[in-house]
Amino acid sequence: MSSHSNRHIFPSSKETALKLDTLVGDIEDAVSSAMNKNLRKHSSTQSVEENRLLAIERLGHTEDVLISVRKAHPQWASLVSAVDHRIDRALATLRPQAIADHRSLLASLGWPPPLSTLTSSNLDAGKSTEVPNPLFTMKGLLKHQYCENFLSLCHLQELQSRRKSRQLDGHNRKLALQQPLWAIEELVNPISIACQRHFSKWIDKPEFIFALVYKITRDYVDTMDELLQPLVDEARLVGYSCREEWISAMVASSVTYLAKEIFPTYVAELDGESINGARSKARISWLHLVDLMIAFDLRIQSLVTHSGISLSLQEDSNLKKISSLSVFCDRPDWLDIWAEIELNDTLEKLKPEVDDERNWTTKIEGEALLSGFESYKSPVVSSVFLKHLLLVVDRCRSLPNTLLRSRFLKLAGGPTIQQYLNCLLLRCQEAEGLTALTDDNALIKVANSVNAAHYFESVLREWCEDTFFLELGLDHSDQLRIGISDNSGLEGQIDGPVGCVFHEEIERLEDFRKEWVEKISVVVLRGFDARCREYMKNRRQWQEKCEESWTISKNLVGALDYLQGKTAVVEENMNQIDFVGVWRSLAVGVDRLLFNGILMSNVKFHDAGVERFNCDLEILFGVFRAWCLRPEAFFPKTSDGLKLLKMSEKQLRDTLSGGGKRMKENGIIHLTVVEAEKIQNSRVFMS
Repeated sequence: MSSHSNRHIFPSSKETALKLDTLVGDIEDAVSSAMNKNLRKHSSTQSVEENRLLAIERLGHTEDVLISVRKAHPQWASLVSAVDHRIDRALATLRPQAIADHRSLLASLGWPPPLSTLTSSNLDAGKSTEVPNPLFTMKGLLKHQYCENFLSLCHLQELQSRRKSRQLDGHNRKLALQQPLWAIEELVNPISIACQRHFSKWIDKPEFIFALVYKITRDYVDTMDELLQPLVDEARLVGYSCREEWISAMVASSVTYLAKEIFPTYVAELDGESINGARSKARISWLHLVDLMIAFDLRIQSLVTHSGISLSLQEDSNLKKISSLSVFCDRPDWLDIWAEIELNDTLEKLKPEVDDERNWTTKIEGEALLSGFESYKSPVVSSVFLKHLLLVVDRCRSLPNTLLRSRFLKLAGGPTIQQYLNCLLLRCQEAEGLTALTDDNALIKVANSVNAAHYFESVLREWCEDTFFLELGLDHSDQLRIGISDNSGLEGQIDGPVGCVFHEEIERLEDFRKEWVEKISVVVLRGFDARCREYMKNRRQWQEKCEESWTISKNLVGALDYLQGKTAVVEENMNQIDFVGVWRSLAVGVDRLLFNGILMSNVKFHDAGVERFNCDLEILFGVFRAWCLRPEAFFPKTSDGLKLLKMSEKQLRDTLSGGGKRMKENGIIHLTVVEAEKIQNSRVFMS
């Protein structure tokens, strides 16, 4: 291919610069014509709009050239920048005038519609006088002019979107699509100003504010679909829904008013009551306001979801646009205040429930119906706390992003769980302090608390498998660390591992259970130890023959009866899972006690003594056989010691002469060679 044809396909920078200069010159001429005061004064509105559309058309053509230049010749950045500068100046003139003309047309149409018929009385009654819709009633030339001007704004925004997309190439191009629709903003702004005259009278009656905003939003939402959406589509503004833009702009105007007027007033009231020591009235007002916001957001969302447009409300960015609770996005300190009020309100409601002893003695019915749950024998107080905690969770679901939800749950939900755990701990400590858990009633009280902790923990774990909590768990630690580090001083309280937002609280409940299960085991073991001391001190019994009617050593009967009786009380009152921990811990303790107190105490075992010890252990194992098939497996050292005692003299000598390897071959796996040799020395064989 010749160099001449190459120049034809790939023009030089000089040729491109001349072409762009001509295009920009045409743009500036068209803008100048559209802006010329004399022309605007003596020409029809139609000719002005034609000049504006011509300027926009040339701007679009220039943008097409710039996009192709950027792709084909990225080294010509200076040329593109120079053209962009001149276009920016043209747009700085063109857009304000287009908006000014748009506002003038809206005024001619009678926009905003009169709000004088909307009063607190008829809003409260849920009805008001119907006001004609100026956008539906406009006709003829005025309608044509409005639609043309609306199109101009849309074309300008589409052009601006393309320019931003090109300029942000390689960066966050989504920013180009995050701007509100200018033409819809021009509809909302005058309505917002008109509404504020009513809002100022309703500071103490925010329900009227939300009712008015919702009514206006609902009354004009169909206009967006039927009249304006086709114009947006004609302008090829991709990704814009007039309905969504109208709704989000109306919500944004209410959020602005909440942030500027309502919340500062409520915060001041809270501060004033805090000084006086009485917070009830201001707290009630705050909670009432939040209730109204949540209800308002649900009604607004229904306007979106019932429209048939594609909008994922699960995405934080979309939910934020149509949520009055987005006021907390820029003011996390207000979220902290709300969480504190919610927490105090929850704890106040829980106090009489906690003080009612019946809630601690009556068991939850039907808990086995819950997914995967055993019967935890949990007291009703558990379900009472869970019910109030679930209310806190449900209220936070309305917040528009995961950061706010996590923060709210950690500040209002976390301390509620901690208060529950504090109640359980207090009851256990009271029982321990009164009788050191030697009394059956004290054991029952602790068992109930363990049941309550396990049930609550299981429910929280079940919750944390729900999608809502899984989403909160994603990057949970990093988000909260950034979000809270500003001025609340709560970093230590909410810095937790990724997973469930209640991860730390679940761990505390688990630790509480393990601690008190272990304490029950220790107390029962201590009582068993005290009752079998005479049995372990009687060294002569291992050398004496047994009586014919003998089945168990008399000194061991009382200890085993005590062990069986206490364990039965715990089994009856404690959930099965934690009871397994109790009896296994007891088995380990009894094994250690008998092994050290008898087998390692240098006593002498004759044949009759071995038989006696074997029978005693069989009775002991029988106590634990109610909970497992092979109880001897839970007494590893004592069982291995008995195996050695029951060996013949030759077998015992051969086993130990081979060291640890031979011991394992003969089934002795839980004893060291030194321990085995000590048992060998205690065995007396009669020749």
